[in-house]
Amino acid sequence: MSNEEKPEKKFSDLLELLRGAGSAVLAFSGGVDSSFLLKALKTAGTRTLAVTAVSETLPARDRERAVAFAELLGMEQRIIRTEALKNEAFANNPPERCFYCKDELFGKLTAMALDGHYRFVFDGTNSDDLRDYRPGRKAAEHHGVRSPLAECNFSKADIRAMSREIGLDTWDRPSSPCLSSRFPYGRRINGPALRRVEKAEEFLEGLGLLELRVRDDGSTARIEVREEDMHILLNEDNRHLIARELKSLGYKFVSLDLEGYMSGSLNRVLDGRGE
Repeated sequence: MSNEEKPEKKFSDLLELLRGAGSAVLAFSGGVDSSFLLKALKTAGTRTLAVTAVSETLPARDRERAVAFAELLGMEQRIIRTEALKNEAFANNPPERCFYCKDELFGKLTAMALDGHYRFVFDGTNSDDLRDYRPGRKAAEHHGVRSPLAECNFSKADIRAMSREIGLDTWDRPSSPCLSSRFPYGRRINGPALRRVEKAEEFLEGLGLLELRVRDDGSTARIEVREEDMHILLNEDNRHLIARELKSLGYKFVSLDLEGYMSGSLNRVLDGRGE
């Protein structure tokens, strides 16, 4: 590995980029990527406003983590409300669903940047994301949003490695995309369905499962966990407990995906494209 490829060199390049930016509004979800970028912005001394968008598609625990992390760093933060479910184009859940959500978000952030005299709007997109199917990138490009991590060629592995090196406890946090990603394309998304998925995943997390998804197909909850965690679900006591709990939420069938957890698994219907 050349010196230019090392995460430490990329981090130095990132700090230089952020210092040159001067000021920015950051789309801050509190996940691994945006938390790392917020820490880098603080280290660089860049005037920053961290904005966390709250909606029915965001798990409550994610908002709590975002607020706690920004407070820990002493960064200015603002919570805003987005209303993706009021947009029929989003609620009908087409493959380009994410575009409509991000279009609303980035429209609001660019207006906030203009009002607050911030030079840029940043998001936490990394270099791996650029190779995935992510309609939200079109919204970012439309609004002129910059992605410093991708610009400095930070992969997810790089971000986790550097987060650990600089002492961030977010370094091993599982990915947590919005709850809308649990529904197959074409199945309409609504508030009660989102809350049902959130409650199901919170219950499973309580059993010690951290990296998981509950894919909601109306009558069926299809659980995805890492292969090494499947024994937790298949334990006789847990198996009956899980079935009873998820059925109490309204599911008629509860299944386990034997291939294990896979980010973007519902995108298999899109000609093999990834999330």
